[in-house]
Amino acid sequence: MILALALLSLAVWLVLVFARGFFWLARERDDRDLPPAPTAWPAVTAVVPARDEADVIARSIGSLLRQDYPGPFRVILVDDRSTDGTAAAARAAAETAGAADRLTILTGTPTPPGWAGKPWAMSQGAEHAGPTPDFLLFTDADIGHAPDTLRHLVARAVTERRVLVSLMARLHCATPAERLLIPAFVFFFAMLNPFGWVNRGRAAAAAGGVMLVRRDALEAAGGIAAIRAEIIDDCALARRLATQGPIWLGLTDRALSLRPYGGIAEIGRMVSRSAYAQLRYSPWLLAGTVLGMVLTYLLPPALILFASGWPRLAGMAAWLLMAVAFIPMLRFYRTSPLWGLALPMIGAAYTWFTVASALQVWRGRGGMWKGRAQALAGRA
Repeated sequence: MILALALLSLAVWLVLVFARGFFWLARERDDRDLPPAPTAWPAVTAVVPARDEADVIARSIGSLLRQDYPGPFRVILVDDRSTDGTAAAARAAAETAGAADRLTILTGTPTPPGWAGKPWAMSQGAEHAGPTPDFLLFTDADIGHAPDTLRHLVARAVTERRVLVSLMARLHCATPAERLLIPAFVFFFAMLNPFGWVNRGRAAAAAGGVMLVRRDALEAAGGIAAIRAEIIDDCALARRLATQGPIWLGLTDRALSLRPYGGIAEIGRMVSRSAYAQLRYSPWLLAGTVLGMVLTYLLPPALILFASGWPRLAGMAAWLLMAVAFIPMLRFYRTSPLWGLALPMIGAAYTWFTVASALQVWRGRGGMWKGRAQALAGRA
C-alpha cells in the first residue's frame, strides 16, 4: 500500500513535469518572439476598476497616461464608490502628467443583484467607452506599466490576430512571506493553466491585471454581462473570448504589482477570495483537491522521513522533481532556488488557504473584496 502511494505520487510529478505543456519552464514571456509593429495603430481605451486605491492609483494612472503608444488612447477610471479619495488622487496624477484630457473618471453605480463588483465596474467602463475603440485594455488599479506595455500588447494582438492578449503582472516579491508564497502562486496558476496550451488554443485562461481585448470579439462573446457573477472573472472572460479567436497569455516584467502584501495572512486572504470558486463551490471537488495536494506535496517528504526502501526512494525522486520544476519561476522572481525545497510546506499552506476559502463561503463571507462578500453572486 505504501509503495503504491509512493509510486502514485512520483507518477503525478512525472506527468506534471513531462506531460503538462512544460508549464514550469516559464518560457511564455512578452519579451520573447516579439511581433513586428502593425502598419496602423488601432484606437485603445483602458478601463480601470478602482475601489479605495488611493495609495497606488497615482502611480498606476500615471503609468498608463505616460504610454508611448502611437495610436489614439484614453483612460477611463471607474471609481467604485471609493471612500479614500481615489478619484482625486487619479485626477491629480493626470494633471501632473499633463494628460488630464485623456482621463475620464466615471463614478460607479451600486452593484446590481447577480453581479460581482469587478465585472460590474468593467461593464460600466466598457459601456462608457462606446463603439470608438478597437481594443479595450482592462487593467487593475494597483498595476504599474512600463511606457511600452500597450505598444507591445497591441502589436501582438494585431500581428497575430489575437482577440485577447493578457499579461501575468509581476507580483510584489520582496519580504520573506512574499518570497515564500508569491512565486508559488504563479507556479500553481501556470500548472492549472499552462501558458503554452493557452497560446496554442488547447486551453483558455487570462490574468486579470492586464487584459487587452478586441472590442468586437467581446461584444460577440456576450460582453462583460456574460461573466457578471464570476469571481474568477479573468479566466471566465478568456473562455468566452476563446470561442471568438486565439488568445495569448504570458509572463512580463513590463507590468508590476504596486502594492506589497503585509504577510502570510494577507496573501492567504488573496488566495482564499477565489479558491473555492475555482472548485465551483463543490464540497466533492474540495475533498478531491485536498487529497490531491496531500498526495502531490505532503506525501513525498513524509515518505522520506518515515518510510524506507523503494517508497523512500520514490519520495526522494518526487521531491527532487518538484524542487527542480519550481526553479524557473523562482529565477523569474529573482529568488533563491533553495525555495524549491520548501514546496511541500508551501503546498500545505495553499491547501489550508483553499479550505479556508470554502469555510468563508459557508459562513457567508466568500469572495471578500474591499468589504464586500461576492461569492455565489449569480445564485442570489
